[in-house]
Amino acid sequence: MYRRRSDARHGPAHPMAWLVEGPAGILPGSMTNAPAAFEVQLPIEGMTCASCVNRIERFLRKTPGVEEASVNLATEVATIRYLPEVAGRSELVQAVEAAGYDVRPEPAVSTASLSLADEADAEAAERDAEARRLLVRAGVSIAAAIGIMAVMFWPGTFLAMEQRNWIAFLPAAVIQVWAGGRFYRAAWRAARHGSTNMDTLVVVGTTAAFAYSAIVTIWPGVVTAAGLEPATYFDSSAIIIGLILLGKWLEARAKVRTTGAIRRLIGLQPDSARVLRGDTETEVPLAAVRPGDLLRVRPGDRVPVDGLVVSGASAVDEAMLTGEAIPVTKEPGDEVIGATMNTSGSFVMRATRVGRDTALARIVELVRRAQGSKAPIQRLADRVSERFVPFVLLAGAVTFAIWMLAGPEPRLPFALTAFISVVVIACPCAMGLATPTAIMVGTGRGAEAGILIRGGEALEAAHRITAVAFDKTGTLTAGHPEATAVAAAPGLDPDTVLDLAASVELGSEHPLGEAIVRRADAAGLGRQPVSAFEAVGGMGVTGRLEHDGREVEILVGSRRLMAERGIDLGPLTTAGVAAPDDATATPAFVAIAGRIAGRISLVDPLKPESAGAVAELRSRGIEVWLISGDARSVADAVAAAVGIPTDHVLAEVPPGDKALAVERLQAGRGIVAMVGDGINDAPALARADVGIAIGTGADVAIEASDVTLVGGDPRGVVRAIALSRATMHAIRQNLGWAFGYNVVLIPVAMGLLYPAFGLLLNPALAAGAMAFSSVSVVLNSLRLRGFRVRPATA
Repeated sequence: MYRRRSDARHGPAHPMAWLVEGPAGILPGSMTNAPAAFEVQLPIEGMTCASCVNRIERFLRKTPGVEEASVNLATEVATIRYLPEVAGRSELVQAVEAAGYDVRPEPAVSTASLSLADEADAEAAERDAEARRLLVRAGVSIAAAIGIMAVMFWPGTFLAMEQRNWIAFLPAAVIQVWAGGRFYRAAWRAARHGSTNMDTLVVVGTTAAFAYSAIVTIWPGVVTAAGLEPATYFDSSAIIIGLILLGKWLEARAKVRTTGAIRRLIGLQPDSARVLRGDTETEVPLAAVRPGDLLRVRPGDRVPVDGLVVSGASAVDEAMLTGEAIPVTKEPGDEVIGATMNTSGSFVMRATRVGRDTALARIVELVRRAQGSKAPIQRLADRVSERFVPFVLLAGAVTFAIWMLAGPEPRLPFALTAFISVVVIACPCAMGLATPTAIMVGTGRGAEAGILIRGGEALEAAHRITAVAFDKTGTLTAGHPEATAVAAAPGLDPDTVLDLAASVELGSEHPLGEAIVRRADAAGLGRQPVSAFEAVGGMGVTGRLEHDGREVEILVGSRRLMAERGIDLGPLTTAGVAAPDDATATPAFVAIAGRIAGRISLVDPLKPESAGAVAELRSRGIEVWLISGDARSVADAVAAAVGIPTDHVLAEVPPGDKALAVERLQAGRGIVAMVGDGINDAPALARADVGIAIGTGADVAIEASDVTLVGGDPRGVVRAIALSRATMHAIRQNLGWAFGYNVVLIPVAMGLLYPAFGLLLNPALAAGAMAFSSVSVVLNSLRLRGFRVRPATA
């Protein structure tokens, strides 16, 4: 079990501590005795459409030892969860190759030795080189097509048609082989394994146009004998290739922008650090910093790596990682996070985590994994795309046959034009890009605002939330309780009660116990030796110590603990010990040797943003509930203070029953999100439809969650739901466009409008429409970059 570290002097763990204290990449079920599954990401080459994605996933899932495989067309990455004792990387690579695709070879220099910035630069350079190749080939193809059109259709030309065909043949052949070679290679790779993809459609369409034209050019008598003009389609084959490559270039440029969030996060990292060695201060590259190095951070500098302040003090702006707008004061002993901005003073820090162990690196990795995930809504597109290309080829063949049998004269040119238009205009790419591009932009935008979403499934579930259940301590409250009053039973004084209680609570890690110890420390009390210490789950603590010359048992805890041990609380009421003024105060009762001794009032102040978060959720039609282990009176008071109706309060819920409480809500309230931060919240977070962890909380709670709010602001719940809804809206628009485009334009390409209007789609226009359909989906997803991730009310 992983436990959150805290320090009595400096309060709870840093909001980002969970990113570095827990194990990296815990998978669902990894805390059980089941074999540990590993997760790997493989970059795939040769994918062009959703049918490619579906085929690779199918082959990977059939591989022994593979538990789950998800392929993302936008990132061109396969994310695979597998059992390493059954399968290894070589088996996974073989499965991808058996599907007809390649895995990009591992770089000669391990990425583990590269900084985040270096790796991002290498990836960007590779993408830029590929984009340049696409643009060059597209430009040359379009220019050649324009030249061919000029030769073929220039008015008043003195050359015969046969001569013009030979002039157009050479550049068209070069374009077909040089620029169109990528389509032939990909189509052949798929065909070898009995599959088809978008490249198959391009190859069939352009080859039909080029082959017919080549036959007409070389043997013109074949068509003239049939009473046809020796007209060719060299311009069509070249322009189709050119426009599709241009679309691929535009798509690649747009896809680069979908990963902008990761690049901006990486850009927060400074290039160098000032290392102190003795009396000498030396500026070194960031990659040269090692754990234990002393680093000086001056005003206006970014903190180079994660570490602890050794000397000096300052205010550090953590907004770029946590979303908190107010700089946080840092003093000796406090933790600082790499890439945050030092605003005022100068301090010296000791590096604790560097390179890929830093909080920033963990966030980048989390976002990358989320962007490579798949939402359940994509399954429909995958099922359709699996059969899409064969259907289009069949539709093209039927179109050709109908035109040849029933079309007007000259039938062959009409049939060939319609066939080429059908196979070229169909676009499975748009269906494949509809979901992943929106998820990439949405999760990236969330990360910039301190909302880390585990993947597409969580993103999709969050938009359907109908009820949100909040834990109290550390979620709606600050999580820093204070002991505000000590009341003693007759015959005892408050200092004695505090001394005994704090001595026992020294062995506890509960925030309420720490509050009692802090109050005792301030008064110089609470340091008596204790034996037989025991924490009673969810109720309090017990221990034995010397009091009045004899060893006695001390109980400190809730009303329920006192009731279970038969402690009568009547003497407190009889003696007129007043109830605390603050209705939200939690009472901790103290008993000595089986008799009530006093009561300590503990108040955990509400976060100033809690009421606004509840109001915003309710204004959006979402029910808000409070699940708390506190007494009914305390839970009702907290609920009233933040605007939760008292009939939506589940009080006195033991830690082990919080998951059952969530289950009951699910039975009657629909899709339920649970928001918590403690170790005891982890089962409830895992049980909820969407688990949302506060980033200031425990590692286990965060590992069990679907969404993590890096800061402690509960309004992040509203932002996460709003972002989810906006992303799902974009996905639906994308899928609607992708399906609608094909449903409408394929019949048009077949010649549906010809009988009524005499219109037959030109293959060049078909290629342009196909290219535009993919680009439009990516551009629509990019609109999420401008989404304002903030609540609608102040």
